[in-house]
Amino acid sequence: MRDVTEGGCHCGALRYRLEGDLTDIAHCHCSICRRVSGGLVVTWLTLPRSGFQWLAGEPSCYLAPASCSRFFCGRCGAHVALVTTHSPETIDVTVATLDHPERVRANRHIWVASRLPWLQLDEGLPSDAGEAS
Repeated sequence: MRDVTEGGCHCGALRYRLEGDLTDIAHCHCSICRRVSGGLVVTWLTLPRSGFQWLAGEPSCYLAPASCSRFFCGRCGAHVALVTTHSPETIDVTVATLDHPERVRANRHIWVASRLPWLQLDEGLPSDAGEAS
């Protein structure tokens, strides 16, 4: 049986469903994620696109960088998901928009070359200087 998890944006205009194992979860330290989210780090859950479904709403899309389509709510601005041309068969979903983000836990760090030097977060996890292929 596949796990089913739902989530959505702050205002509720966007809703989605995830089906499958929620095991590939990374804290991203890149400067692009910081700027588009307004946060110090964005924690992403990656799964096959076949396991993702929009349930309600039509997301807005922003290209940043050109290889990365970032989906967000045009009403409240919540950053919900992204798809990259480097891995078009998968989708990344922001853990913070899950209905129950406490049920998942990051297992690695990515883009640590861009990490803020004073940020201490899950120091025992493996780290990649850039995105792991």
